Amino acid sequence: MTVRKAWIAAGAGLGVALAFVMLLVVGVYVVAGNLVNGVVSGSRGLAKGAVPAAYKPLVQTWGNLCPALSPPLLAAQLYQESGWNPTVVSPADARGIAQFIPSTWATHGIDGNGDGKRDIWDPNDAIPSAASYDCELAKYVKDVPGDVSDNMLAAYNAGAYRVIKAGGVPPIRETQNYVKRIRSLEQSFAAPVHRIDPTRQAAGAIAFAQKKLGTPYLWGGEGTPEQGGRFDCSGLTQAAYASVGIDLPRVANDQYNAGPHPARDQLLPGDLVFFSNDLTDSRAIHHVGIYVGGGYMIDAPRTGAVIRFDPVDTHDYFGATRVTEDGAKALPAKV
Repeated sequence: MTVRKAWIAAGAGLGVALAFVMLLVVGVYVVAGNLVNGVVSGSRGLAKGAVPAAYKPLVQTWGNLCPALSPPLLAAQLYQESGWNPTVVSPADARGIAQFIPSTWATHGIDGNGDGKRDIWDPNDAIPSAASYDCELAKYVKDVPGDVSDNMLAAYNAGAYRVIKAGGVPPIRETQNYVKRIRSLEQSFAAPVHRIDPTRQAAGAIAFAQKKLGTPYLWGGEGTPEQGGRFDCSGLTQAAYASVGIDLPRVANDQYNAGPHPARDQLLPGDLVFFSNDLTDSRAIHHVGIYVGGGYMIDAPRTGAVIRFDPVDTHDYFGATRVTEDGAKALPAKV
């Protein structure tokens, strides 16, 4: 079928489909008025696939090392620090998946896997060391007013002395932003235990995507005039949320961490839905669309196709993200 014929076929039912979508979008705001519970703070379970399978047992075990820490909080910290890259080196010579500076590693690195070595590059040592260091800092600031986990993170960034002196998170912009980013990312790595509130930007993102129905797919497309206004899958979702003031990363597997993850039976219009070659690992995500309700999404599927409605329930359905402004802002610039 040619692109033109495909668009004509899609257009035959477009009026009905758009009316259906707008009813669902209105439903977002009805539901918003009825929901009172968001993601529960301190949820200790990990969201499906959010942590690469190779590291999930370590994060789950060591994330429960002390009350101030949790697996989602440890995961958020590791993701912020390295994006799960065990070989990365920062300009400040911070090394490995937990981004320890060698001098800090010398005093706080532990032999997490019991092989007789403390290897800064080995996640089996570095992840336990990050958890151990966090919990050590939590002990230093346990009597400081405020949230102990916030104070622990602030101590990680600015030093325990500054937290104690300030009586809480110190008035240092970098430190305050660090705490806010990690706590926001924590919600992306936590498995929700209650319904998640819808976001007010969902309707606008859907409206943007609707206007692009029938547009031919372009690999790498971001909708620029030079590209004829064409998109690939993550280019479309990025542009849709940019139209309502939320900046998402460019690629699909990074967009997955832009908010909490509703279960399949809790999807609402505006959620991003993801598809992966490995259902245990968000880094293997290869496709994304915008959920519109009724088991369907708007997506830019592949070369030779047009932006269209497609079913969500396929063999490679991975999960969903309810994009939030804070969640998107918390994502590291490079992953």
